[in-house]
Order: sequence, then C-alpha cells, then structure tokens
Amino acid sequence: MTDIVNLHSDTQTRPTQAMRRAMAEAEVGDEQRGEDPTTRALEERVAELLGHEAAVFLPSGTMCNGIAVRLHVRPGGDEILLDRTSHPLNFESGGPAALSGAMVRPLDGERGVFTASQVEAALRTPGDRYAPRSRLVSVEQTSNMGGGRVWPLETVREVLAVARAHDLRAHLDGARLLNAVVATEVPASEWASGFDTAWIDLTKGLGCPVGAVLAGSREVVDEAWRLKQMWGGALRQSGIVAAAGLYALEHHVERLAEDHANAQRLAEGLAAVPGVGIDPATVDTNIVIFEVADPDGLCEALHAWGVDMTPAGPRSVRAVTHLDVDRAGIDRALAAVAAVLA
Repeated sequence: MTDIVNLHSDTQTRPTQAMRRAMAEAEVGDEQRGEDPTTRALEERVAELLGHEAAVFLPSGTMCNGIAVRLHVRPGGDEILLDRTSHPLNFESGGPAALSGAMVRPLDGERGVFTASQVEAALRTPGDRYAPRSRLVSVEQTSNMGGGRVWPLETVREVLAVARAHDLRAHLDGARLLNAVVATEVPASEWASGFDTAWIDLTKGLGCPVGAVLAGSREVVDEAWRLKQMWGGALRQSGIVAAAGLYALEHHVERLAEDHANAQRLAEGLAAVPGVGIDPATVDTNIVIFEVADPDGLCEALHAWGVDMTPAGPRSVRAVTHLDVDRAGIDRALAAVAAVLA
C-alpha cells in the first residue's frame, strides 16, 4: 500500500507545492561569504522571533544542539544537566561526549520536565576538584519522549533563575517550541529570550525539507559559525532551503493547532480501544504515546494496514501528527489499531 498514514514522526512532512514554488524562486548567493539574502532574512526573522541578537542557519536540529553544547562547555569535565529522556542524551549518538568532551547528568523529570529544585540538588560543589563542574542546563520544549508535553512557563523561569544564581549557561532545545507557542499562546521570545542559546526546527511541524536555526548573542553566533564551518555544516546557495523556512514561518505556524486537534482525536479514540492504555488529558500538542502489551508486534501489523507508528519502549508506542496527516488519516489509524488489537 502506497497511501500510508505516516505517524512515525513530524519529520515525515513533505514540502507543499506553494513551499516548493518559494524554494524555486528564492534569491540565492554564497552563504559562507554572507551573500545569500534569503538565508540572511531567515536568520534575522528567527533571531527576532526568539528574542536574540543574531541567528545561524544549520542543516539540522542535532547540529544546533551539538554546537550549543560546544559553545557552553569546556572539554575535560564540564557537565550538562538535562532530562533523562532528552534528545542529546538519547538520540544524538553520544555527541555531547564525542564532540565536546562533556559529562552528562540526567535528571529524572516528570514526562521530560524537571524542576528548579532538581537542578539545585544536582549541582556540584563549586571548587571541588574531584567532581565534574556543573556548567550547562538544557531544556527541551516540547518534551519529545514526554509525549509532547509543554514545559510550564513558570517552571522554565524557575530553572533559569537557579542557573543564573549558580553561574550556569542555559540552552533551549526548541525543536518543537512553536508547538508550545500555539498550544499556550505565549510568544516564542518569552520562552526563548532568557536562554543563552535557543533554536527552532524547520523540518518538523513546519514542514520544511531541511534545516534549523540557532539563536543567541552576536558574539555567540559568531563562534557558532566557526563551529559550523569546522563540523562541515556550512553551505553555499542555501537560500533554496532557507526560503522554505521563511514560507513556513509565514504560513505553517498557526496550522499547528490542527495537528494538536488531530492528536487529541487520536488519543481519545485510542483510549476507547481495549488493550490500549492512555490518558488523553496528558496530550498537550502533537505527540501521542500510549501503552500496549506488544509495541513491536502492533507496529509491524499496523504497517500492513497502511499505518506507521513507532515502538517507543517495551510497552509503549509513539504516534506524531503533522501536516501530511488529516482527520481522515487519524480515523484510518484508529480503525487499524482497533482491528489489529481485536
């Protein structure tokens, strides 16, 4: 079956025809020389959106996280505090250690959200030459493996206050930050401006084929550019893909609410299927994680029905709504799950 309801991830989105036209018509130049006007426009747009001085376009969100870690820690014992489910810890091939020589201190948050008191309790004693040095705290908004949970704004502020009080740097992994913006109606700058670095992904709910944008102070972004060059992330006529980002910021942000509504419909439907464990009230945005006895078996069987989901643990499955899945697709997915589990 070629007509797949692809709920594997919101990275599965494909550019719309209008986005393709914007890409085809983009004005371009040599990005490495600062001569690509479309890429510069995207960087300026995102910097303003996130409340920072400057920004740099990068090929991926993983590179955003990798460069940010390298900007903030020194190899040889600096430590990052982040949630045990976070992307840099679980899905970046050991990048913090391999690329930045960083220790990682996982915090046991609730569905991806830890507290200021947990940060305080995890801090190393300053000047203790036997211990790693607490250096960076990283927040993932929304929490991917927390089921798309939105960090409460007050919790973010409290975590940042502890970081500042102890001279820590702070990084916002904003892969799905705009989902949080749409879900809460809190502006992106209010979430992001208090961090030393913050980024948004263009390839998830926004529907672009390539790219993410990392923001910070002008000095920080200048150093990020050096690392971008060092790690092979510099591009040439990047305006072709940056144009997709500009188009998405103009046309695809508010529509994220449709993904959230579809996720809620999916969660409510799953809750009515015997053999599925889920509380629809826990679904904040576009990620649905539910429990079944055999995740691998369910996902294999669903694929034969033309529905793709992903095993997310020994008893859990993850489904992510996005631009390419409409309400009819959600209903097909629900019917398939019910049929397989019956």
